Amino acid sequence: MPEPNPLEKRLLLENLDRPDYTPDLACYLRHGGYASLRKALAMRPAEIVAEVKASQLRGRGGAGFSCGVKWGFIREDEKRPVYLICNADESEPGTFKDRQLIHKDPHQLLEGIAISAYAVRARVAYIYLRGEFPQGARILERALAEAREQRFIGPKVLDADFSLEIHLHRGAGAYICGEETGLIESLEGKRAYPRIKPPFFPAALGLYQCPTIVNNVETLCNIVHILRMGGAEYAKIGRPNNTGTRLIGVSGHVKRPGYFEIENGALTLGQILNELCGGVREGRKLKAIIPGGTSSKVLRMGEKFKIKLCRPDGAAVEKEVGLLDLPYDFDSLVAAGSMSGSGGVIVLDDSTDMVKALHNLNRFYAHESCGQCTPCREGTLWLQKITDRVMGGGGRSQDADLLTNIADNIAGRTICAFGEAASWPVQSFVAKFRDEFEAAGKATGP
Repeated sequence: MPEPNPLEKRLLLENLDRPDYTPDLACYLRHGGYASLRKALAMRPAEIVAEVKASQLRGRGGAGFSCGVKWGFIREDEKRPVYLICNADESEPGTFKDRQLIHKDPHQLLEGIAISAYAVRARVAYIYLRGEFPQGARILERALAEAREQRFIGPKVLDADFSLEIHLHRGAGAYICGEETGLIESLEGKRAYPRIKPPFFPAALGLYQCPTIVNNVETLCNIVHILRMGGAEYAKIGRPNNTGTRLIGVSGHVKRPGYFEIENGALTLGQILNELCGGVREGRKLKAIIPGGTSSKVLRMGEKFKIKLCRPDGAAVEKEVGLLDLPYDFDSLVAAGSMSGSGGVIVLDDSTDMVKALHNLNRFYAHESCGQCTPCREGTLWLQKITDRVMGGGGRSQDADLLTNIADNIAGRTICAFGEAASWPVQSFVAKFRDEFEAAGKATGP
């Protein structure tokens, strides 16, 4: 891979693409590995939680919830066993950054897990790995054996009064297992039906009905750097409420697809597209961008968005910007009507048939619905059948409204967020590109 672009700010990826860097323990130790764990073991768990809160780190798996606040839900006087789960079920289409950390720097992840487990007083942790990552499983098993041999995990970690066992669990490749309670059900050996929240918030009633913290791979790797530099210093990276860096995977119609690490809010979608990825393909124009994996709402070229930007004095000012001037961070993308989600940026140029693209997504979500909730089980299949018919030349004039109506009756009516994941693409594709859906509906008339 070429040298990192100067627009990147690499923390998690600092060593990944160096020619002399290998995913073994000896190499990790030569580059300062496990120093943050040693520092953590000299602190009290509550002090580590306070540092993570001070860092303002938000979860990198999709929801963007405060990591420190989530950890704070575990009571200090908790008598039941506490579990930590690393969500490595990277299943969102367009997302491919967590597997880079697993394949190329597994000990960074293990160190992050060990620190996090100590902070929440967990003695057992699980890595739930997507089934389609066999190479990642082999790498992690080897890394776990190396870490266990050198006592970075196991009884009396580094002679401290703390023991930790980390187990690798391979999923079977179901998208729904990326949802934390569905993952927990799967880990318990059951069908991955998500749980109702409340009462089944994992921090209260998680794995084996015990307090459980579920964090994404990228989130846990950030813990290593927060401990190294301190929470307040980490919070200086990015902008308020959007601190630190983000790993993004850019795919689609760009000249240089790939994974990158950027400072949160420091780059716009235009800079990501043109300066990191070399722009769209020759002879083509940008049509749309899906900013956070396929479950995030599509943003169309030519749209205007009202967002809040921070002035140097810290005051927030409202500004209207176009798609390419939209900062890539949690809050700006929410203000634009979408989300940064899992960091999967999908670029669509003017050769894209948006009806066909939505049909592809509808097929995926219909296949991946767990079937527990009626609106999702029936609605996702209905959406697929409609676009099946349209793609077969049987479009009808009312299809655009029908697709939207079905999606509206799925979103917000299911146990987990899969309903929104299946509905938001439909709602946004039809709303933003209604002309294409109406044209497809003229194939056979009413």
